[in-house]
Amino acid sequence: MNTGFVGVRSRLSPDDVKKLLEQLATEESYYFVRSPHAVSGICRKLPDEFSLGFEGQMFNGDRELRWKKQGSVYEALILSMVEADLEGFEPIGENWEYCDRAAYFHDINEPKFPKTFIYKGEKDEKIDSKNISIGQRYFQDKRTATIHFVALTVRSENDYKSTVKAPTTYTTQPPSF
Repeated sequence: MNTGFVGVRSRLSPDDVKKLLEQLATEESYYFVRSPHAVSGICRKLPDEFSLGFEGQMFNGDRELRWKKQGSVYEALILSMVEADLEGFEPIGENWEYCDRAAYFHDINEPKFPKTFIYKGEKDEKIDSKNISIGQRYFQDKRTATIHFVALTVRSENDYKSTVKAPTTYTTQPPSF
């Protein structure tokens, strides 16, 4: 197990959230945005038609940032491999460990998604889910050994070969906080 960081920040404006996304995004970042009536699917850029939506997440190989609308402001949660050097984030606890696991996608035509599930590239083109290297990162309280958060992460081929244990099924509904 490795040491991780979990933090929260409240009362963010939509512009504050967008600044955080710009600050934390890498070339390998993905986004998933939820509105009351629809989901964006997993996209390489923040979908224009959803903007920030009601809630969502941006994830890459280092961290996942989740945001959720609370009235007229947003709350953000960060799940990270390294302590985030971000102003205003308050650590939640101090004894976090993380471990990475594989994630597998359901077929895009899975009947429980009536409009199918979408995977989009940087130019809004549809991409095959088999070409997305996404895994799961479990955040566990070191003292109690309880897993409190499961974050999405982007993984390299080397990660899969060296750390994959038993397969874990991911149902394309990322966990919310």
